Amino acid sequence: MTDSDIADPGLAQAGVRRIDWADRAMPVLRAIRERFAVERPLDGLRIAACMHVTTETANLLRTLQAGGAQVAVAASNPLSTQDDTAAALAVSYGVSVFARAGVDMDTYYRHIHAALDLAPHIVVDDGCDLVNILHTERLDLLPGVLGGCEETTTGVLRLHQMAREDALRFPVVAVNDTATKRLFDNRYGTGQSTLDGIVRATNTLLAGKTVVIAGFGYCGRGLAERARGLGARVIVTEIDPVKALDALLQGFGVQTMEEAAAQGDVFITATGNRDVVHAGHFAVMKDGAILANSGHFDVEVDVRGLAGLAVDVQRVRPHADEYLLEDGRRLVLLCEGRLVNLAAAEGHPAAVMDMSFADQALTCAWLAAAHTGLAPGVHQVPERIDAEVARLKLASTAVEIDVLTTDQEDYLSSWRSGS
Repeated sequence: MTDSDIADPGLAQAGVRRIDWADRAMPVLRAIRERFAVERPLDGLRIAACMHVTTETANLLRTLQAGGAQVAVAASNPLSTQDDTAAALAVSYGVSVFARAGVDMDTYYRHIHAALDLAPHIVVDDGCDLVNILHTERLDLLPGVLGGCEETTTGVLRLHQMAREDALRFPVVAVNDTATKRLFDNRYGTGQSTLDGIVRATNTLLAGKTVVIAGFGYCGRGLAERARGLGARVIVTEIDPVKALDALLQGFGVQTMEEAAAQGDVFITATGNRDVVHAGHFAVMKDGAILANSGHFDVEVDVRGLAGLAVDVQRVRPHADEYLLEDGRRLVLLCEGRLVNLAAAEGHPAAVMDMSFADQALTCAWLAAAHTGLAPGVHQVPERIDAEVARLKLASTAVEIDVLTTDQEDYLSSWRSGS
């Protein structure tokens, strides 16, 4: 077994079976892995990742290994780690894994430091914690870092802030911003897996309920569409007038959180910001209201504020804590305010992560070749990578699309042609 900190090496074979099951639904990443095994675009490079340690992530790490990289991974969320997957990676696939389900925050950060002890050339981050520690506590490693990838909206926001302050010391590619990530992972993956987590945690019937969704980005859109499809009445809260108008014209209710707080049966946050649901909102919520977060960090629901209002807290189901308030109302917080789709369910379906992780793998290979021409800052994934992933996904489903004729290409490329 590699140098790792995992819960139980004996879970490795069970993890291998689950990783293989996910791999069946990831034909694009599998094709890239086969290509990498021949081309070896990452030969001699060390890659440190901070990601959700799930079966889908395991198949990405296997792909990076096939390209020649030495890989270490730490968990990006203490509640999302699948211990059998971590064991399989460490015991059967030769990845250094620093992840155990349910660790405290001190261990969480110790694990990130352990992954960085690899002295990486490339970093793959999920939320910017790894990049943040590199720039605040592990500055000695910065000269050796060629570049990185970030796959979350929250992480990209942090990176842009670092770049504006001239604090970012190497190029980072915003994999989150590719169409094959945002349009599919965020919208379809988050939409389905978040509701899956809520239903697993509570066994509630969403039909007929009022579901309040904070944020109408790609994640919020997917949540709203799927909640409506299950028969819920959907209210959207937003700070962006364009997104709010989009929600309104799609037929969703649009209100402030102050207005919606008294009406909602289920609240889902997907904003990337803190205190989106706070004590003032808790004060008017219905008895039995369910609070769930689908944003990356556990700051969107003010958990401390909720605890301060409670006279008692009971764990009523494995991922559901019931907060009893002085007036007798009970509010149910899921997964301690952490990502409900990964803590109470299994995260996005493998078929969706196939595209996101194909973007990651191809971007790592591109960084390995192109890093010398990239200045420190936030960069976009080359359009050809995005298009290639989409083409490979279509091919895997036996779907064909039209191709421009020569006349059509000439028409689109010429300004001389009139109407």
